[in-house]
Amino acid sequence: MLNLINVLDAINTKASYQCGSAGIEFGGMIPNVVSLIVKVIWIAVPVLLVIFGSLDLAKAVMAQKEDEIKKGQQTLVKRVIAALIVFFVITIVKVLIGFVSGDDDTVMSCFNCFVNGEVGANGCSLVARGTTGM
Repeated sequence: MLNLINVLDAINTKASYQCGSAGIEFGGMIPNVVSLIVKVIWIAVPVLLVIFGSLDLAKAVMAQKEDEIKKGQQTLVKRVIAALIVFFVITIVKVLIGFVSGDDDTVMSCFNCFVNGEVGANGCSLVARGTTGM
């Protein structure tokens, strides 16, 4: 689901995450919140595209003017292009980070932790903190 349980669990247990073998450590809530935001964007962008595209084309068709229909189509095409850019920016960044990082598992595990919310072999490892701090 949307990792809300993991966010609340990380707050309650005062846990933190460690990326790769370099020992980079983050507070328990930060990777989960970033992952949640990315997932919301991946869901909201296509939904909003369909809603706004339908509204634009419906207005254009209701006007029954050829100019309005063409403007509605152009607006829809622009929205699709913008949605594709927003939707695939994470994938493009992941490919670029994969090329740049090479064999270093720290960078990709941090990326997987923040974007995908992965904890385990491909992501971050959970590190328990003491009861003080944070």
